[in-house]
Amino acid sequence: MTVPTLYEWIGGIDALNRLTDEFYRRVHQDELLSPVFAGMDAGHPRHVAMFLAEVLGGPPLYSTERGGHPEMVRHHLGKHLTEAMRRRWINLLLDTYTDLELPADPEFASALVGYLEWGTRLAVINSAPGAKVWENAPMPKWGWGETGGPFIPKKKA
Repeated sequence: MTVPTLYEWIGGIDALNRLTDEFYRRVHQDELLSPVFAGMDAGHPRHVAMFLAEVLGGPPLYSTERGGHPEMVRHHLGKHLTEAMRRRWINLLLDTYTDLELPADPEFASALVGYLEWGTRLAVINSAPGAKVWENAPMPKWGWGETGGPFIPKKKA
């Protein structure tokens, strides 16, 4: 069996667009996060879907169309994100993910949460005073990690 990418496992760009559209609809209703995204461009959910697609092993849409990881870092400069905001962002995204009934197997969830923890902590660092953009920063690439691939229930003998 060929192990699918995380991008393939979640359902590709269509699933990521559904996730980010619904997530940012909820962000605008959240009292802690809505001020951070008040001036958000209407295309922001699609841009985040493109970024996640690339990170999760999909096509390099964000790099070719939006400027890659350095551009994502630039979007966080000066935002002064807090730990409370980071945790709310993750919780709201995971709640949205669950509500949309995207893959709920433990291996995928572990890989996704691992990336979200890493990525949001990096966003907080990049939002702090004095943060700089490394222009040659590679796009993060996330895989199954230590989980051993997608969850496929074993058939009873």
